Parts: sequence; C-alpha cells; structure tokens
Amino acid sequence: MARNVLILGASYGSLLATKLLMAGHNVTLVCRKKTAELINRDGTETRIKLRDEAMHRAIFSRDLPGILDAAAPEDVDPSRYDLVGLAMQEPQYANHTIRLLIIRIAEAKLPCLSIMNMPPLPYLKRIPTLAGMALEDAYTNAQVWERFKPGLVSLCSPDPQAFRPPEEAANVLHVGLPTNFKAAAFKDETHNLLLRELEADIDAVTLDGRDVPVKLRVFDSPFVPLAKWSMLLTGNYRCITPHEPRSIRDAVHDDLKLSRSIYDHVDALVRRLGAAPKDQVPFEKYAKAAESLLKPSSAARAVAGGAPFIERVDLLVKLISHELGMPNAEIDRTVEIVDQQLNEKIVGGWTGRP
Repeated sequence: MARNVLILGASYGSLLATKLLMAGHNVTLVCRKKTAELINRDGTETRIKLRDEAMHRAIFSRDLPGILDAAAPEDVDPSRYDLVGLAMQEPQYANHTIRLLIIRIAEAKLPCLSIMNMPPLPYLKRIPTLAGMALEDAYTNAQVWERFKPGLVSLCSPDPQAFRPPEEAANVLHVGLPTNFKAAAFKDETHNLLLRELEADIDAVTLDGRDVPVKLRVFDSPFVPLAKWSMLLTGNYRCITPHEPRSIRDAVHDDLKLSRSIYDHVDALVRRLGAAPKDQVPFEKYAKAAESLLKPSSAARAVAGGAPFIERVDLLVKLISHELGMPNAEIDRTVEIVDQQLNEKIVGGWTGRP
C-alpha cells in the first residue's frame, strides 16, 4: 500500500524522498515556493553510486513509481499524511511560516521522524536522564517544539553524506557517502509497524537488478541515532576554525590521537545516558569513512557563508556533559570557536535568539 509522507526540507530530505519514491510511496517536499515550482515542473535528480560502480547514477523522480510533489509551508494540509520527516536544519524551524506548519503537524498528532543532526527537544525528553535537563539554550527557538508529545517524535541518524552541487539547480542532490539512515523506534507500536513497512519496501528496491544503497534501518534502542554525536563533535564541528573551514577528513586525520580522544569521550557520555556499546560506531570505522569526506561539513560551509545560526549539537553535547559532571576541554574549545565565528556574523554583536 502506498503511504503518503510529508518531508520538511527539499535538499537533504530529497534523499529519503527518492528512496521512498523508488519503493512506491508518495512524498510531498516542503520548501520555498520557487523551489516547489521547480520540483513540480522538473522533479528531482538524486545522484548515487551503486556498489562496485565507478560513476554515480542519476535517479529522476519522474521515472519512479511513487508520486512526488512540492509545496510551500502555507499550502500544506497535514491531515493528508501518514508520517512526517523533519529534514530541515534546526534554525529553519524558527521561520514564521515553518513554525505555523509545525504547530498544525503537532495538533494533528502525526508521527514525526527527524533526520536532523540536532535532535528535536521532544525526542530528548524520551531519555530519562535528559528529560529534566535545561537544554533549551542549544536551540534557535526551543518553543517550536513545545506542542509535540515525545512519544510521537523519533530520531533517524542522518549518516548518509549528500549535498546540493552549487553549480546545479536546487532540485539536484549528490550523495557522497551512501550509508544508511538509522531510526529509533516510536513509542507506539502502530507507528513502528509503519516504519518497518517502509524499511522493508526500501530494502526490496533494485535498479537494473542491482541493490541500491542508503537503506532505512529501524532499531528498538533510542540511543542508536545518538552515535552520530561522536562523529559530529570529532569531525563536523571541528571543520569550523578561526580561519578558513577545513574538510572533515582534515579535521579528523590531522591529529588522529586527539580525534580518538574526543570520539571516545562522547561515546562514554552517551553510554552514561543509557546506550549500549552495540548502539555505537567504532572510531576506526568512522575514521575510515572520514578519509573520503573531502569537503567541509554543512555547518562549516554555512558559517563561512555568513549564517548567523546553525544546528548546535556541539553546544547540546557541552551542556549535557557539564550537567553530568563530564566536561571535556576540547569540546568546550570547539564550542568557543563556533560561538566566536557565529557572533562575528551578527551585526552589532547581538547573540540572542530570534
């Protein structure tokens, strides 16, 4: 049966959308009106490399069994959908029209699967140790998430690396590292049946008889998606420097011993919250993957481009580490550098939240 999925964010979100469309499900991408017009006219193009092939394949939404459309936030009726994917950068949810849509989604009590690096606050409330912590300062506008019931929000680790080529139109996505989306289960078993249905349908997809990378994997543990925190703190946020941004590869491999110490510390922090070792990714596997990540992280590119706000998983991890009595000097230093770089982008030095 074809499911109807609403995905907020037409850039990174188009990767999950493509996988769902290949499996025969229908997707609406929420984006700017101009981008929506482009997608509704031309569809999307996702470039992905199949195993043992040298060149990327171009997968066009118009050739897939599922139906794709795109809409501006004010034109969306949430009641049409079975599932919502949250694929925008966290600061974008503070935008007025997005926030109004978020309110309608919360009121519709739809299950929401986040593929943001920054976990929505309601998801963190599902973890007992975090439920009582004051973590709002890590968010651009924490009030956005107030209407959501924690059990209706789950998290999917955005492990696949993908980007919009700057010279291409806004409906093109290039997948650099085709790893899997790792989703934590919902509280309600009805919603988990839906997730596992999508998991199985995506798993069955082939292209010219060949397996297609980037699967959806569903886990009972709420800590599996938090394995991304070690990667973000070791690589992504350390791409931001007092000078020019550096690649993820350089951030990780310029001092591998230091990188390992940061990675191990964040792993230990998440285990303190309740994670099991099997929920996490060994440092060696991450370091190997980082060898192919030759561009700065999206956070570093955003800061270099003048963005005054980015997702602050670095700050979130710092707040949690201090609450648990597990501070780390290198993490604190990373947060300080990111703060300095962002503050330079804000006219007059204003550092509040919108």
